[in-house]
Order: sequence, then structure tokens, then C-alpha cells
Amino acid sequence: MNSRNMRNSNENARRKISGKKVAMFFGRCLATISVTILMIFLTLVIMIFLICHGPSEKATELFTTTFLETGQMKFIVSMFLSDDKVKEIVANNSMSEMTAEVDTDLITVAENIDNTDSSKDIELVQIPGNTFHAKMLIIKDPSRVKIATTYPWGEYGQELDQLVKNSGSIAGINGGLYVSDSNKGGRPLGLVVCNGQIQYNNPTGYAGLYLIGFDTSNILRIISLEGMNASQVEKLVKDENIRDAVVFQEESSDKNNHFVKLVVNGEGRQMNGSGSGANPRTVIGQRKDGAVLLLVTDGRGAAGHLGATASDLIDIMLEYGAVNAANLDGGSSSSMYYNDQYEMTSVTLYYSNSSWRLPTAFVVK
Repeated sequence: MNSRNMRNSNENARRKISGKKVAMFFGRCLATISVTILMIFLTLVIMIFLICHGPSEKATELFTTTFLETGQMKFIVSMFLSDDKVKEIVANNSMSEMTAEVDTDLITVAENIDNTDSSKDIELVQIPGNTFHAKMLIIKDPSRVKIATTYPWGEYGQELDQLVKNSGSIAGINGGLYVSDSNKGGRPLGLVVCNGQIQYNNPTGYAGLYLIGFDTSNILRIISLEGMNASQVEKLVKDENIRDAVVFQEESSDKNNHFVKLVVNGEGRQMNGSGSGANPRTVIGQRKDGAVLLLVTDGRGAAGHLGATASDLIDIMLEYGAVNAANLDGGSSSSMYYNDQYEMTSVTLYYSNSSWRLPTAFVVK
């Protein structure tokens, strides 16, 4: 064999050895990653099992009610708990029916509100909690709180900052019920009233819908639409002089835990346990002087927080003087925008400085 052939043979041998080393390296990396993922998975399974079957019944109930309120993670509960146990937990953390209607005579909108400096008419308050952090906007003049929409409706909605800016507003929170699949957010559900005009009206097929919004006297109204068709809703909007409103849903079962009324005529809603799971929340309320309270809480892991329960929301709204208060769409939709920045954002990491796309929002002009 000549020297050239020997060099080629040695080079080929070195390449084979080098290739084997690279393959072994990547094989070890893949094995390490696989083992790590498996360990994390097993750790999560063990943790969830201990939560569901451990000594703390309160932890089991909080875990169950919280996951039942999520859009995609409800199945986890059924993996660890029987149907009978789930029903028992839901019954132990439920709300009593609240049939009282809003007494508009209890609200007297303050006169002579100075609107020359809009910044003096709005206050941002931070509210800490055991399992959440919240922020509240207090707007003295309720006539400034309106509905902004993406009407005419398309497949995609807008992020909250766009809804605020496009409506010429300075602040806003997410609004009512909508089709949230795949974060398209272009289609509202139930009813939308904007500046006295009905932009969407299809209440049939949804149990427990409530109109949540303001009449022309700038009083927050919370009105059941149960059993109404579109013609009846149209008449209601006209008769009650509704100027801006959306809907949310009152439906409580082992598959869903939507709730609307929190405070009516100064009385907090009665409940068993915490009333609900802990999740991000959005709430609107009104004081006896007409001032509007817009509350948003975090949760689902944001800053290590689970979120707020129905009991938390009622306590906060009563503490800040709400005569009437209603829960709005929460979870990943919960967001607050004020003075050109997000004060509260959606809970997923890739929306850390934005919001889900929405068709409606309560905004402050």
C-alpha cells in the first residue's frame, strides 16, 4: 500500500471514530433530555395525586374547582378523582342563587364632576391577596365608561390596547362573552350594545346569560336574559335605555363555573366555601356615588399566583364600596390597559405584554 492510500485509510478511520463519538454524544443528550422530561412528568403526577388524595381537603377542593374553570385542562380532574367526588367538591364550593334586581334608586351619580383634567377622575389601586395580585381602576364619572368593539365582526378581534386606542380612550379592561377558540376573538356571543345601538343580538342557545352594562342614566345594570329571544332582548334594551352593554354567563356545573352577580344592592352573594376555583378574574362594579370600579386579578402561575376566588372578588368589591358588581369573562382573557401600558396582562408567557384578541372591551374615554 502506498503512502497516499495509507493516509486516506487513516483519514477514513478517524472520520468513522469521530462520527461514532458525535452519535454517542447526541444519543447521551437525547437520553438525558428524555429522562429529565420523564422525571418532571412523574413529579407532576405525584404532586397532583398528593394534592387530590392528601390530608388537605381544602387543597383538593381548590385544585379541583380551579381546573374545572379552565378551557382545556378540565380532563386532568377526571384523571385523579371520581365523578362522585368531583360533584361533592363542586357542591361544597357553590353559590346560592341571587334573584335580587338592581335598585337604581340606590345610585346617585355625583354632579359637577370636573372633567377638565381626565387624569384626576381616574385612580389606579393595587390590591394584594394571598393567591393573587389585583389592580383596580376607579372612575369617578360613569359616563366615561363605554363599550368599544371591533364591529363589523370579522374572524379576528383586537388586542386590548388596540381597542382602547382605536376608540380614543385612555384605559380599558376585557369585556363580555365571546368565541375564544385559537385566540381569534372576532365573534361576540349573546348581546353587544354600543352607544345605544345593538351591534349583536343572539341570546338563544346559551343558559344563564346576563346583560352587564350601563343605561343612559349611567347606572350599572345586571339583567337576566334567561329565556329571551332576540326580539325580547331588543325590547328590553329599548325599555331600559341601555347605552353600552355586553353579556356574561351564569352556569355552574362540574364542566363550567361561570358566575355573574357578586354584589347587588350592597349585599354580597352567599356561597359555600370559596364559591369557585382560583383563576384570573375581571369584574365591574359601581359605588353609590356612581363611581365605576374596574378590577382585574392575575393567576394561573403568574408571579406564582393561582388567582382569585368568587369569595375574594366579593370581599374586594364590598371593601371598595360597590353597591352592585358583576363578574366578566376571566381566565386568559383578563387584562387591563391604562396610560399606554398593560397594567395586567393575559397569563400565558407569549402574551406577557399584550392580551388575547377580543371583540369587545369596557373602555374609559
